[in-house]
This record gives sequence, structure tokens and C-alpha cells, in this order.
Amino acid sequence: MIEIKNLNKSFAEKQVLQNVSATFEKGKCNLVIGSSGSGKSVLMKCLVGLEKIDSGQVLFDNRDFVHIDYDERKQVRREIGMLFQGGALFDSLTVEENVHFPLKMFSTDRTSEQMDRVNFCLKRVNLENVGSKFPSEISGGMKKRVGIARAIALNPDYLFCDEPNSGLDPLTSRVIDELITEITEEFNTTTIINTHDMKSVFKMGDMVIFIYKGQKWWTGDKTMLRDSGNAELKEFLDAYMF
Repeated sequence: MIEIKNLNKSFAEKQVLQNVSATFEKGKCNLVIGSSGSGKSVLMKCLVGLEKIDSGQVLFDNRDFVHIDYDERKQVRREIGMLFQGGALFDSLTVEENVHFPLKMFSTDRTSEQMDRVNFCLKRVNLENVGSKFPSEISGGMKKRVGIARAIALNPDYLFCDEPNSGLDPLTSRVIDELITEITEEFNTTTIINTHDMKSVFKMGDMVIFIYKGQKWWTGDKTMLRDSGNAELKEFLDAYMF
């Protein structure tokens, strides 16, 4: 579980996030939605430590990520898997080498055990036969699946997905949604997804947070979205659904 309490973040004179508090539950897909510029991307960067917050708390299973010492912070980071919007694969490495990369960096297992994990992760995302290919040789959807395999290589407790369906066709998007949902349930991860894809939200949203002008404006699950009674949320849904 991840909790944020009274989180504030500014850039120069502009306050981007204002007193945001939320709980992201373990074993569930927690989705963050909001218009471009609302602050949701900054929120995700604050959660994983890519941006330093001005005040507040970020708790990973009661560990204060903002104030813990270096060694504890390093341990938390090892428990985080990240699926980047553009895939962020290394073009000069094969698919297998991309998935192996975090294991080489952080795992103390023997090389043979690391490769067993690589093969397991590739098989889990249905890519067991493409390990020798380079990113330029596979499709966009396959790159996203490689990104997922790499994100789960260290068996993370927390999985962050930044616009996982960006640039994908509807059918491939559905495959990625189903894969993330299955992995979340199978490995009991705390999964946080930043997305504009409302079809994904209505399908996956065990918990949904709507960020509006830097504030948490509404929260609930996917069944409550259409009848939320929140005017700004309704306007946002109408804009992205039609």
C-alpha cells in the first residue's frame, strides 16, 4: 500500500500539487486521471522520487520515502517497477538484455538464476521467442510488453505505469490492460496507472483519483464514475469519451 498525505509541489512560483492525500491499495489497479497540465504526471514523479516534494509524506507500507535514510530509500526503489510511456528500452540491447538490465544492476542472484527470471518474465508477457531481437525489430505493443517484463523483473511490490496505452491501437491496448490487471492480481502489487484512456479506466479502475488543477478533486471506483455528481469530472469524461 502507498499513502500520500498533504503532498505539495511547486515549480518557482507555480504550485502544481496542493495538499493531495490518497491511498493506493495493494493488489488493485489504482488509476490517476486528469487533463493535461492538471499535475498527475508530476504526482507520479513525486511518488517514485524523480521530483522532490515541498512538503507532505509519501509512505510505502508505512516507510516515509521522503525522510528515510539513503540505504532505506535504495531498498524501496528496488521494490519499484516502472513502465515508461515510450517504453524507454535500450535500443542497443536485445529484448533479453533489456529485461536482464535491472537484475544485473540490483540482484545478488547468480547469473543463471537471473536468466531464469528473465525467461520467466518474457514468458509471462507471451514474448518467450523474441529475446534475441532488438527493439527496432518488434512492434509497439511488443515493446510495451517488454517494458512490463523489465518492470516486473525484480518482482516489485509497487508497479507504476505511465500512459501504458499511449500510441497503441485499441486491440493492443486491451491486451496491455489485461496483462497489467493479471500481473497486479497475480503478484499482489500496488499498481498505479497514469492514463488518458477512459476505456482503460472503466475497465481497470479498482480505485480512481481525478486530479483537477493540482488538487484531488474526486476519488471512487470505476462503477461510480458516471454518476459521481462532480461537474468537473463529468466535463472531463465527456471530453475524452466523445
